[in-house]
Amino acid sequence: MKRVIVTVAELLPRPLDRVRSIKLKLAILMLASGGVAFAFFNWQIGWLPPKTTITAMVLALVLSQVLAHGMTRPLREMTAAAREMAKGDYTRRIRATTRDEVGELAQAFSQMAGDLGDADRQRRELVANVSHELRTPITALSGVLENLVDGVEDPDPATLKTALQQTERLATLVDELLDLSRLDAGAIPLHKTSFPLAGLLSDVVGEAAFAGRGVRFEVAVTPPEAVVTADRGRLFQVVANLLENAARHGPAGGVVRILAETRVGEVHIDVCDEGPGIAPADRTRVFERFTRGERPTGGGTGLGLAIARWAVELHGGSIGVVEPSAGTGGRIRVTLPTA
Repeated sequence: MKRVIVTVAELLPRPLDRVRSIKLKLAILMLASGGVAFAFFNWQIGWLPPKTTITAMVLALVLSQVLAHGMTRPLREMTAAAREMAKGDYTRRIRATTRDEVGELAQAFSQMAGDLGDADRQRRELVANVSHELRTPITALSGVLENLVDGVEDPDPATLKTALQQTERLATLVDELLDLSRLDAGAIPLHKTSFPLAGLLSDVVGEAAFAGRGVRFEVAVTPPEAVVTADRGRLFQVVANLLENAARHGPAGGVVRILAETRVGEVHIDVCDEGPGIAPADRTRVFERFTRGERPTGGGTGLGLAIARWAVELHGGSIGVVEPSAGTGGRIRVTLPTA
């Protein structure tokens, strides 16, 4: 049974709840408090001038309304902004000039409006990018199949290979989108085990070499018997995504190096390519969804690095672009805690 905790403040009566205007509530408060004060003084003194009493209460009432207008203006602006937000407009901000609770509420409201606007923009960009990513392989696959049906092309191995590549691209995109949805929902548990790092990197390189990217892979682990504690499947996916990204942006026939090293309390895994490198202004943006760096038509889905970042962060680690040792190419480092 769910326990309900009720505080003393919630048990106190609220006689003004039915009044729909804060300004009117303040006026009632002024009249009630003034009436009680004048009644007390009248009881103590025995007599008060009626004209003076009425004049003081009217002045207090007028003053309360003047002051309440400025106090309640942020609330009215928030009400109007909330109605606009319901229509999809997140651009309105609340001008907060006070440091009281209303001012803090106005600042929090403006921050919330900005966050909702960013989320709405990202949602629209996600829909547009997914539509574009799906349309490209579907159009290519449709063209190949149409040519086969019309007899323009024969179902030779080359044509079927093209259709298979587009189908695999669709499958990869769908799998990566599913991974992103699970990561966003926090529905991916980690099954951490301890295993040799060199063995994992060897398996990843073997799979990457089988894909035939036209590059060579070199692995160096220091020390060779280094052991890492992580979810092996997720770490395999992280390194595989980094190798695919490095191979795609590196030159044909180039070398992709994987340098792993254990240090006090952490493990570094660097993936280095011989491509044009990543501009300093883009070193954070490359880990966002559907960002492809310098090659917008490189054939990737733009989701691999985003998935790698979230998988690394699930392990309590970090991922980022670092300066390459040779001064050229790109170098992405994954840092994981040893425990």
